Amino acid sequence: MERVPSTVLNEEILRRLDLQTLSSLACLNRSFRLLVYYQALPSLTSLHFSTMSPDGQTLEIILGRCKGLNSLTLNCLRLQDHPLSAFLCPTIQELNLWCCSSLSYQFLTYIAHRCPNLRFLILELADKNLPDVFRSKLALMLKRCLYLESLSLKIRGPAVDANSFGSIEFLLPSTVKMLKLQPVLEQDAIRIIRTVGRNLMETEILSIPTSPFCKLQSLSLVLDIITDQLLLTITNSVPLLVELDLEDRPNKEPMPDYDLTNNGLQSLCFCQHLTALSLVRSRLRHQGAFKRVNDMGMFLLSEGCKGLEAVKLCGFSKVSDAGFAAILHACKNLKKFEVRNALFLSDLAFHDLADIPCALVEVRLLSCQLITSETVKKVASSKSLEVLDLGGCKSIADSCLSSISCLNNLTELNLTGADVTDSGLSVLGQGSMPIRNLCLRGCKRVTDKGISRLLCGGAIGQLLTALDLGYMAGISDKTILTVADACVGIISLCIRSCFYVTDSSMEVLARKRTFQDGSKQLRRLDVCNCICLSADSLRWFKRPFFQGLHWLGIGQTCLASQGDVT
Repeated sequence: MERVPSTVLNEEILRRLDLQTLSSLACLNRSFRLLVYYQALPSLTSLHFSTMSPDGQTLEIILGRCKGLNSLTLNCLRLQDHPLSAFLCPTIQELNLWCCSSLSYQFLTYIAHRCPNLRFLILELADKNLPDVFRSKLALMLKRCLYLESLSLKIRGPAVDANSFGSIEFLLPSTVKMLKLQPVLEQDAIRIIRTVGRNLMETEILSIPTSPFCKLQSLSLVLDIITDQLLLTITNSVPLLVELDLEDRPNKEPMPDYDLTNNGLQSLCFCQHLTALSLVRSRLRHQGAFKRVNDMGMFLLSEGCKGLEAVKLCGFSKVSDAGFAAILHACKNLKKFEVRNALFLSDLAFHDLADIPCALVEVRLLSCQLITSETVKKVASSKSLEVLDLGGCKSIADSCLSSISCLNNLTELNLTGADVTDSGLSVLGQGSMPIRNLCLRGCKRVTDKGISRLLCGGAIGQLLTALDLGYMAGISDKTILTVADACVGIISLCIRSCFYVTDSSMEVLARKRTFQDGSKQLRRLDVCNCICLSADSLRWFKRPFFQGLHWLGIGQTCLASQGDVT
């Protein structure tokens, strides 16, 4: 190492390594530790801790040596105000803080005073039942962060005050291009958007070249309800929107004159620059639905928004094949298409898909009970497909797997609950798809033999990084041995509720690196409700095994009652 020029070492080697690799490198010997501490870490401009939650001590060791960070992403589940606030500085332009359940609203003040050049901010806070305190601290932060371009604020809790973002429209910096708020009342959202539109109108009247708010291009809101009035306000006030993402969670059945209808969808036609649209209705404990939107609403939307490239629709229970087909046929540049819980969506919507120009990259059809293998065959005509999510489509069978196996760009495949068998997985395993994320959860007809045929000898086993085999009664320790042997790159494994998985599987996974050279360490492992695991398997979760593990699910097992695993 002493013979390698320092510039080559820093620029060509150390700067190309991620944080986890640098941490492993620092553990080898003193020379590497000094290189990491005094050369690699100080030269980092971005740091991402999204897959694990560091404690204050770990954060101090790492961030204390990072002197010029521009971007910081953290899972703050184990962090409080003081350890984190000490590392906020004026050089930070992007700050993404997730799971901030232990951070107080005072932290917003620290951001205001220490990050004046912030441009991108994501905050996921826990509800402290102090809405007035939150609003005052938020106001201070927004007044001082004058260069914000992207702002995402989410407050989580069982009884969040949806009025927390009241009056935010008067505080937004003029530079904001992307705004995401959760939760927000529909009436507050209308007031915010109208204020944006009023500022735009006043600017035009005064002949000012650029409007403070005309830069708003992306709007994402989680509301109590989506109504026609909300959509009309959006289209009239912010017609230059490129992305619109609306989700509502009504706690009761909406009134007939206070809901989304075909008229609301038609109003979106005035957003001529719209390329991405997401409309979702969800309800606690049961699925909600837009009962006042039918095929006519989809016809009007497809005719007025032909430039759409990404569409997500959830809860449109009255829309049939004709309505969804209109979107597929009218939007020639459509790349992402997602539909959830569509009661009347069937194979007919995709009947002519192979006959039209199709550049679909991502297709998600979730819990659409009438979808069968015939739809998959039609969708597979788009050879550019990278993501195919058929979770909850229980009529998907072996007959379409040969079509899937020909998708040479496919990286993610979800067959949750599908009626596939070992024979079908054998066909799938012979393909050359570069699949990295595979979900077979709840495929009850698949056994150890099918998993072996899928993973051994083909490309899938070599490239797979995430595998979900949860709720599969037909697999046992043999499957886990196959996974450990064939999947050298796997970092996430779910075997939840696999009742024939025993302690032997834990030993195989714990010793994975000792018999498979070059294999990666598991970062996520879910063994919840694996009832055959005994308390003796606890020893495999102690050092030196599973050193790369970031998350472990052990609920409803003997391990859950054994205290601290480590």
